[in-house]
Amino acid sequence: MPSRSSLSSGLSSGLSSGSSRVSSSSVSSSPVAPSAPAVPDAVVAALRAAGCVFAEAEADLILAAAPTPDHATGMVERRARGLPLELVVGWAEFSGRRIIVAPGVFVPRRRTEFLVAQALAQAPDASVVVDLCCGSGAVGVALAGGLGTVELHAADIDPAAVRCARRNVADLGGLVHTGDLFEALPGTVRGRVDVLAANVPYVPSDEIGLLPPEARDHEPRVALDGGADGLDVLRRVAAGAPEWLAPGGRLLVETSRRQAPAAVAAFTGAGLRTRLAVSEEEYAHVVIGVRP
Repeated sequence: MPSRSSLSSGLSSGLSSGSSRVSSSSVSSSPVAPSAPAVPDAVVAALRAAGCVFAEAEADLILAAAPTPDHATGMVERRARGLPLELVVGWAEFSGRRIIVAPGVFVPRRRTEFLVAQALAQAPDASVVVDLCCGSGAVGVALAGGLGTVELHAADIDPAAVRCARRNVADLGGLVHTGDLFEALPGTVRGRVDVLAANVPYVPSDEIGLLPPEARDHEPRVALDGGADGLDVLRRVAAGAPEWLAPGGRLLVETSRRQAPAAVAAFTGAGLRTRLAVSEEEYAHVVIGVRP
C-alpha cells in the first residue's frame, strides 16, 4: 500500500480535477446519487493491493464520500485493513436509497429488498408498518418510502442499532423502540399492524465462524445468531405475531432455502395462512403469513 503522504498527493490531484464529493456524515435515506466521475490511480492501486476485487468502484464511492484528501486517505487505509466498505463510507444502498450505517450495526443485504418488494406488492394500502429486528431501519425506510404516509414503528434489542435507525427514520416521522421483539412495541399498535417485517437473525450458532469476515468480525452476534438451527427468533416472532397483526395483516420474514420448510411450519402452527416466496436471482426466501 502506498505511504500516507504519496496517497494524499495522489488524492489531492484527483480531487482538484473536478471529482464530486459528498460527506459521509451528511448522507441519509435519500435517493442514491451518481458516483464521482474521476478515480485517482493511487486510490485504486491501494485498494487493489489490499485485495479489493472491485477496486475502481470502491475508490469511486470513497472519493465521493470524502470531504478532503486526508479523509479519503484514512478511509482507504481503513478499507485496506478489512473494514466493510459500507462502514467506511457511512452508508449502504438499499432499495435505491442511502441508509446510514454505523460500526457495530448490521449492514442491510441487497437480497432483503425481495422482502420489501413482496410486502409492497401484497399490502399496497398498508397504513401501520412495523420493522422488527430493525438494525439500521433499512426495511422500514424502504416500506415507508414505497407506501407513502404510514405509521412506522421499528424496534431492536441493540441500543447501537436503535441509535442508527433513528437517524434513518427521522425524516419519515417513524418511531424506534428498544427492547426484545414485541416487548419493545407500544400497546397502541397491538392488533393494528398491516405489515410486520422481521429480518430476524437466522444463522445457526455453530455456523457463525463460517461467515465472511465483514459479517463475522464487524457485525453484532445478536444480529446474526439464530440459535441451534437458526430459527429460534423466527419461531418467537411467528408465535407472537397474530396478537399484533390486524385482520388480513401480513408477517414477512427472510430465511434460507434449507430452513424454509421448518419456517413455514412455524408460521402455520401460529395460525397464519402461509406461503413461501422465492427469488432464485437474489437467492432470497421469504416466508409470508397472513392473519385470517
